[in-house]
Order: sequence, then structure tokens, then C-alpha cells
Amino acid sequence: MSQVMTYRGHFRAISVLGLPLIGGHLAQYAIGLTDTVMLGWYGVEALAAVTLANSYYFVLFLFGAGFGWAVMPMVAAAAAEEDETSIRRATRMGLWLSLLYAAVMMPLLWWSYPILIALKQEPQVAQTAAVYLRVAGWSLFPALLVMVLKSYLAALERTQIVLWITVVAAVVNAVTNYALIFGNWGAPELGVVGAAIASVVTQLVSLIAVIVYAVKVLPEHNLFQRFWRPDWEMFARVWKLGVPIGLTTLAEVSLFATSAFMMGWLGQVPLAAHGIALNLASATFMVHLGLSNAATVRAGNAFGRQDRNHLERGAVAVTLMSLIMSALTIILFLTCAEPLISLFMEPDDPQRPDILAIGVGLLAMAALFQLVDGAQVIALGLLRGLQDAKVPMIMAALSYWVVGIPASYYFGFVQHMDGIGVWMGLVLGLACAAVMLMARFWMRSVKEIGVAAE
Repeated sequence: MSQVMTYRGHFRAISVLGLPLIGGHLAQYAIGLTDTVMLGWYGVEALAAVTLANSYYFVLFLFGAGFGWAVMPMVAAAAAEEDETSIRRATRMGLWLSLLYAAVMMPLLWWSYPILIALKQEPQVAQTAAVYLRVAGWSLFPALLVMVLKSYLAALERTQIVLWITVVAAVVNAVTNYALIFGNWGAPELGVVGAAIASVVTQLVSLIAVIVYAVKVLPEHNLFQRFWRPDWEMFARVWKLGVPIGLTTLAEVSLFATSAFMMGWLGQVPLAAHGIALNLASATFMVHLGLSNAATVRAGNAFGRQDRNHLERGAVAVTLMSLIMSALTIILFLTCAEPLISLFMEPDDPQRPDILAIGVGLLAMAALFQLVDGAQVIALGLLRGLQDAKVPMIMAALSYWVVGIPASYYFGFVQHMDGIGVWMGLVLGLACAAVMLMARFWMRSVKEIGVAAE
């Protein structure tokens, strides 16, 4: 019988695995933050357009990222069973599915303008967003491949390299943005197109780095040897797990994307304030997301060994760590709202007072949803580790589409609460998801470990 790990041991193990993942997510966040800050310096219209464009882009990206998320628990379980063949097969078919998905989605990125107009966005903002997406859309191919390979490395607990590759990418993005948005160092001044080119370059650098590492350091997996050969049985397994994970992620991101569209109905200034507040909330969410990834890997290992005790103790530890982070974030957002929002604007911007007035209220709402946002993503990480994805997908769809989006519209426009009302809907949708997903994990999924699979 294996020795039972103490809670202290779980906290230590989650920290060792999770801290580099958190750092990697924060570095990834820094890429988006750099776009927001530099475009905010460039102009409010540019900031509003790229906020809209990124909301649109990430709806497509995060659904496709489901195949990368699926690789993580599958590789973690295979590693626990010392099945290196399954590690290679799952990762390779994850790459296949990501490439196919990106090819299918490109037309939606190339011809985004009529879609944005149909969503009742201001024509000038929609036009600028569409110009950005025609270039930045090509980053979908390398971005999804990077997602799969980072999940593969994280599942093998090689999280340090995931961190450093993302840090390098963040630096490349900042340098390229600074050159191409403003026309520094002899480069042309391209504005939003420069930001889009920087996104493509950044993802290509990340892809090259992660491929080189996988080939040089883990040659035993032969990920790219005879890459062209299909493996339809594993293709179907990754598809079966990846599609519900992608739809679950799509349900959540569509809630936030819809909130961006609704803020766009209120005008450029509310949309710009929304972009700033959402960026700040996203920074703290990266901590919860890193912990969720660690939960997926450790739950996947417990699933491979059918070790219920290890799973339960690890779940308690990672949930407590998320709760502590939520408490600290709530204090920060309620006490330092104006200084945080001011980081994203020039001091002499004539629209600064209006953006600050709206942004402070939105950040107060962001403080409210920290607790439930952390709880729902931790629950999802644990459930994914157990390869439980279909029912969580339904729960997410109900929470975000049936509760969250209608509530945002009702409070924002029927009750005339404007941006505060839109964000109130976010809080309600996230709270509903947190309650249902946590109940699913503790009342059903965890009890099946150690019992023969259905």
C-alpha cells in the first residue's frame, strides 16, 4: 500500500507544479496586456477595436484549445501508467485536430466585419477590428499547436520550460509591438496592424521553441516521426474529450465576449473601460487557471492509479489555495481601483475621467466574481483530470447561456444599470457554474475513483 501524502505534502507538490504554470499564464496574459496598454497609449478607438477583436478571436481560439486541454489529462494518466505509446498518440492527434480546426475557422476571422456589424457594433470600431483580425487570425494555427505541446509538457510535469518559453514570447511581443504600433527603431507606424503582426510573430516564436524542446529533450516520444500517419482510434478519443472541453470553455468565453458586445452598444468609452477592468480581472484569474492546470495533472495521475484518497486530499488543498488568492484579490480591487485603472491610460487623455468613473464600478463587480470564478475553474480542472467532460459542458452552458447572458442583458438594459448591470450578469453566471461543478466533483465524480469505469 502506498504511503498517504499529507496535506502539507499536497500543498508543496501543487506549488512546485503550479507556480511555473501560474507564471506561464501570467506571461501569456502579459502578451494581451502589452497590446492593451500600448494601444491605449495609441488611442481610445484603437483600444476599443482590439478589445472587440480579441473577444471575437478568443471565442474561436478557446473552443479549439479544447483539444489541447484534452491532451493534458490523457497524457497525465498515460504517464502514471508508464504508457509512452499513448503519450505520443494522444499528443500527435491533438496536433492534428488543432490544425484542422484552425483551417476551418480562418474564414470567420478573415470575413469578420459583417459578423461584427450584425452584432450591432459601431461601424468604425468594427472596421478597425476586422483589419486587425485579418492579420492576427493567422496566429490561430501556431497558437493552437503551442497549446497542445504545452499541455503535453505540463502533463509530464515539465512546467519550468512552459514558463520560460512563454516569458520569451512575452518579451518578443512587447518589442515587436513597440516597434510596429508606434513606428519606433525605424519600423513603419502600423497601429492596430502592427499589434496584429506582433501577435503572429509571437506565436511562431513560441511554436518553434516548444517544438525544439520536445524534439531535443524528449526524443523517446518521437512526436513528429511519421507525423502524417493517421491514428483514427486515438483521433476519436481526443475528439470525444476535446469537443466537450472546448464547448465548456466556449460557453464561458462567450459570456465574456457577449459582455464586450453589450458594452460596445453603450459606446467606445464604456467598451474601453470594460477592456481595462477585464484585463485586471484576467491577471488574477491566471493564478486560478494555473492552479486548475495543476489540479488536472494531479487528478489525472490519481485517475491513472485509481487513488481516491490522493485525489480527495489534493482537491481540498488546491481549492484552499484558490480561496486564499480570491480573498487577496478582493481586497486589492476594492482598495486600489483607480491606481490600477490609471496604468492603462495616458495622464492627459481627455476621456480619462469618464473611463475611470466607469472602470472603478466594473472593478468592484470584478471583486465580487473572484471567489466564484476561481471555484468554477478549479472544479473544471479536477473534473478534466478525471476525463469527466460531457456533464460539465451542459452545466456550463446552462450557467453562462441560460443564466449569465440573459441576466447581463436584463440588468444592463432592461433595468438601465448599464455596465454595472452587464457585469452583474457575469457574477450570476459564474456563481451558478461554481455551485454545479463543485457539486458534480464532490458528490459524484470523485466517488467513482477506485471503482471500475463504466
